Amino acid sequence: MGWGGTPAAIVEARGLTQVSDAGALEALIAELIAANPGQAAAVKAKPQAVGWFVGQVMKATAGKASPGAVNSILRAKLGVE
Repeated sequence: MGWGGTPAAIVEARGLTQVSDAGALEALIAELIAANPGQAAAVKAKPQAVGWFVGQVMKATAGKASPGAVNSILRAKLGVE
């Protein structure tokens, strides 16, 4: 029972590729931060609240964003360690 191609071709054909383009993710994250200043301030007081932003990015990218890249960019933009 074949799937009809190489693993890379199948992933691409089914739209399962992960979004890890830093530029695209940074733009989306900047937009989310600008639209949610209260939530951004809450993250500074309670760093684990960054999870809300991670969830919003995952929702906006239909779960295709690289969680590691999203976390890294968010923490840098929000100034959390």
